[in-house]
Amino acid sequence: MFVADWMAKKIFTVTMDDYISDALGIMKEKKIKHVPVEKNGTLKGIVSDRDIKEYSPSKATTLDIYELHYMLAHTKIKEIAKTKVITASPDMPIEEAAMFMLDNNIGCLPVVDNLKLVGIISDRDIFSALVDITGARRGGLRICVTIEDRAGSIREVADIVRSFNYRLLGLLTSYSGVKEGFRRLVIRAQGKGGYIELKDALASRYGGCDVRR
Repeated sequence: MFVADWMAKKIFTVTMDDYISDALGIMKEKKIKHVPVEKNGTLKGIVSDRDIKEYSPSKATTLDIYELHYMLAHTKIKEIAKTKVITASPDMPIEEAAMFMLDNNIGCLPVVDNLKLVGIISDRDIFSALVDITGARRGGLRICVTIEDRAGSIREVADIVRSFNYRLLGLLTSYSGVKEGFRRLVIRAQGKGGYIELKDALASRYGGCDVRR
């Protein structure tokens, strides 16, 4: 899966010469937290609800509410926009986009192709991708086992699951919280096989086994 599969393609933007109130209005109306700043389709920066909140209190200490609204309506975007923007390409794997956002503590990545702004992917889009990849919305069994970190170990678990007439909906692995030489495998499966029998078969062979409906 790639960024192009999950990004928002309908983009709401402002220019450097628009006002903070313009960006704030878009955020409230469209229920979004980030607005790219562009000129002729080219990305020039980005402004977030956090940027506006950080700017407003510093000004609000000496202003009443009416003066604050006046200030937001007469201060241009270029005063608060971030111009050093981390971007993604449409063909970036979705997990790399998630890693960039996590490592840089940001909530979105504008998507640029041939220097043109073509979309934006947010943390909400990443959550949607995670739900889809794991198969969580489709229900079924959630199987979690700790397996050896070697070639073929995932297939062995999958073969056991399939032998009880379950089909695989999603599969993830993680090295977090397990000792060296092992990894945790999570499988989402759906079928009408014997739930207790499958659970017993996995528990007899694998440590840290958890199977639930």
